[in-house]
Amino acid sequence: MPILLREHLSFDQAQLVTESEGTGDGKDLYLKGIFIQAAVENANKRVYPVEEIAAAVDLINEQIKKGHSVLGEVDHPADLKINLDRVSHVITKMWMDGPNGFGKMKIIPTPMGKIVHTMLDSGVKLGVSSRGSGEVDDSTGKVRNFEIVTVDIVAQPSAPNAYPQPVFEGLMNMRYGHRVFEASQDAGADPKVQKYLRASVLRLIKDLKI
Repeated sequence: MPILLREHLSFDQAQLVTESEGTGDGKDLYLKGIFIQAAVENANKRVYPVEEIAAAVDLINEQIKKGHSVLGEVDHPADLKINLDRVSHVITKMWMDGPNGFGKMKIIPTPMGKIVHTMLDSGVKLGVSSRGSGEVDDSTGKVRNFEIVTVDIVAQPSAPNAYPQPVFEGLMNMRYGHRVFEASQDAGADPKVQKYLRASVLRLIKDLKI
């Protein structure tokens, strides 16, 4: 029976790069890198055969070619449903490179997308996490009948950076906004401050959902 499968990749693992297209205020922002790894045991003790990843990538591209929008969120929900109020990006394409599934996502100007955009502009390193369904062999950890639903953006508590006040013009008017800004100024290499900053940002995201 298919189950919910979520696999997290840090910024370094995903080898994400940031791209900008267009000029001026209308520029588009993209993230590109590894979306899901195959043929290796991941942190969840699961192994995705290359053929499973390739088939899932083909399915995603088929949906895109048919005009369907493959939307992603900030952080993972508890199921496979796409919550429109939490959408931050749209996946524009995926492809195979060796054993890994690569992809490119466009950050869109939703409330969540604007937070992601600001973080990237501020130097924050973000990871990705695939969300899909499949069956897992309990004895080997191998995944079969895998289907990618989307790839979400996740925070990396080990690499926060400052949030420039001119960019976050509305930050100080939001609940917890002042705390987030102050913490960003003091984060540096202090893991305790970084942890507090991450919690504050996530609380701010939650408030935007209301």
